[in-house]
Amino acid sequence: MAEFKQRSSMSPRVATGISGLLAFGVALSLLGFDSFSDSEAFSTLGAPSSSLARPWAGRLTDRPTVSTSSRVISHGADFGLAGLAVLTSLGLARRRGVFTRRQGGAAPSPGSMSLVISPKETYDTIVAKAEYLSKMSLLKTLHAAIMGGAYVGMAGLLSLCIAGNFNSPSTGVTSLVFASLFPVNLLLVLQSGGQLFTGNTATMAMGLIEGKCNLKHLAKSWIVAYIGNIIGCGTLAIVASYTGLLTGATAELAVKMAMKKCHYTFGQTLVKAIMCNWLVCMAVWLATSAQDLAGKMVGIWFPISMFVAIGFEHSVANFFMLPAGLLAGAPLSVADVIFKNLIPVTIGNTIAGALIIGCGFSFAFGSLGQGERGSFRGLVRLLTGQAAPAAKVPVAAH
Repeated sequence: MAEFKQRSSMSPRVATGISGLLAFGVALSLLGFDSFSDSEAFSTLGAPSSSLARPWAGRLTDRPTVSTSSRVISHGADFGLAGLAVLTSLGLARRRGVFTRRQGGAAPSPGSMSLVISPKETYDTIVAKAEYLSKMSLLKTLHAAIMGGAYVGMAGLLSLCIAGNFNSPSTGVTSLVFASLFPVNLLLVLQSGGQLFTGNTATMAMGLIEGKCNLKHLAKSWIVAYIGNIIGCGTLAIVASYTGLLTGATAELAVKMAMKKCHYTFGQTLVKAIMCNWLVCMAVWLATSAQDLAGKMVGIWFPISMFVAIGFEHSVANFFMLPAGLLAGAPLSVADVIFKNLIPVTIGNTIAGALIIGCGFSFAFGSLGQGERGSFRGLVRLLTGQAAPAAKVPVAAH
């Protein structure tokens, strides 16, 4: 036991507790502690006495009587296996860094168990992602965008099917159900390596500001992702129509949503698109900061549910919703869909991603807010030409 405590990477108290538990179990086995026989234990727990009721109960309760020595050996084997399982689990936990070795009473590293990284680390992670995306080939970018659009289409179809057939007279309840289901798309996209035009507007803008990509990379990412998202979402709308899913209440909701999206003015749709991608990019930001799947899901769910429930406009989601509405019989033309919705929504989404999120977070955590630009006084000096010249970086001797 002493050797176990010495080799364990846990604290002495935890190791002592585990060691004591194992020693207690072995002692019970060696003493032949058998106050609960097999049949009594299961009857106390309320297990059925008949072997026909539960096969496992029959096998355990109908065993023939064995000698005390046999029971001692059996119990000893049980505790031995339990102890082996505990030690194996502790060894795996030690390898994965769950327990931190303390040297001289030093506390474990604060970041060793962190499930969320800092905002600065999140920004740096997204900038690194922009550099990675800039190096992807055109075909891989297109494939990732098609898959991303397909996942958005799947989530849109799920929301239409469930919310449309919810049989609730309240529009608010239908919107709540739709908003609760739709966020699963972004979880699928981010965890599978898919790309969305809306998220790339912020990611590539950050990379451009920090010098990790150029305008050519940014344009390629935006354009190819936009085209791929249209292909993925449009394909899912066609699949839904072909398989007969766009019928009944599902089709009615699709038509209603398509008509509503093309009902507002250009300016109204533009502002709603700006607000929408602000929330979508924040969902990406929160998912990036979270280091476990549950945290990523929570970070995604609330901002996406928020924009859906409010009624903001998301271009990639509309790549599915509008074709689905047309295929379901909405009295709209393709020109109505493009000019009354997709164009203003695309512009608004780009403004939010590139300016509000990309430039905004670069000012907070990146190069846009460094030096004189980070304060009102310094900004005034820059505008009036009174700023001190930037310090020259010495060139290392070769």
